[in-house]
Amino acid sequence: MNFKEELEKRTCRAEQVIRKYLPAEEGFSKNLIKAMNYSMEAGGKRLRPVFLGEMYHIFGGQEELAEPFMAAIEMIHTHSLIHDDLPAIDNDEYRRGKKTTHIVFGESAAILAGDALLNYAYETALKGFSLAKNSREMERTAKALQILAEKTGIRGMLGGQSVDVENDGRPLKRELLDYIYVNKTSALIEASLMAGAVLAGAEELKEIETMGRYIGLAFQIQDDILDVTGDQEELGKSVGSDEKNHKTTYVTLEGMEKAGQEVERLTGEALELLSGFPGDKEFLRELFLFLCTRRK
Repeated sequence: MNFKEELEKRTCRAEQVIRKYLPAEEGFSKNLIKAMNYSMEAGGKRLRPVFLGEMYHIFGGQEELAEPFMAAIEMIHTHSLIHDDLPAIDNDEYRRGKKTTHIVFGESAAILAGDALLNYAYETALKGFSLAKNSREMERTAKALQILAEKTGIRGMLGGQSVDVENDGRPLKRELLDYIYVNKTSALIEASLMAGAVLAGAEELKEIETMGRYIGLAFQIQDDILDVTGDQEELGKSVGSDEKNHKTTYVTLEGMEKAGQEVERLTGEALELLSGFPGDKEFLRELFLFLCTRRK
């Protein structure tokens, strides 16, 4: 398997699915929709929809039932980035190689665009019911929606984000930093893997959830490393923002060497869990390893 070719193929597929579900830029709220689509069309790794689609196929999914959820998970993620970049939070000017939404459309429009994307994500995921062919698929769609809602909400991404913002600029202990990372970053990766598996009929989700947690933590710690060592042009976003905002990260807490070792350990734990699942797992295995060593 040529991993780069396969990754490009899956990323392009995710891109096609996302664009298929974007709202038309029309009506009196056209400017709001433009701001939403500007952020969604800015590119990025499309990691979460790729995860969701891959788990769907690993567990035997064949049809397009996963598509609305692939688009929805990226909408939820992009909503969080729009709000993350706002002056009240990280005050960043670049995201995915482009000016951030609040720089282009203004702060109030960016707030509303983030809100609208979060709501539109659920409008999109609900379209899964019209694609379900029988009662079994209807039940799977409902369960996937529940996963999405829980992992996005107060006990997931938004809960982690709130604790991060509340403690902005304060020194953090490892326990609190882990809580922020598990919820702010890992929760949506867990949701992607779990929802994809559920839509294909998987029932035992604990190991999938744990695998997502390990990969989410590894991904965030690698992000911390890149914020120190990366290049803005290569990353497509501002670097050094953690230091600028006096944020405690795994790097500031444990040091660069230990941070790198933790990324490797967590990735290894995730790979061990992955090996126990059915289906062709080669691409997902290579993707986990790629994330451990990525430069952007």
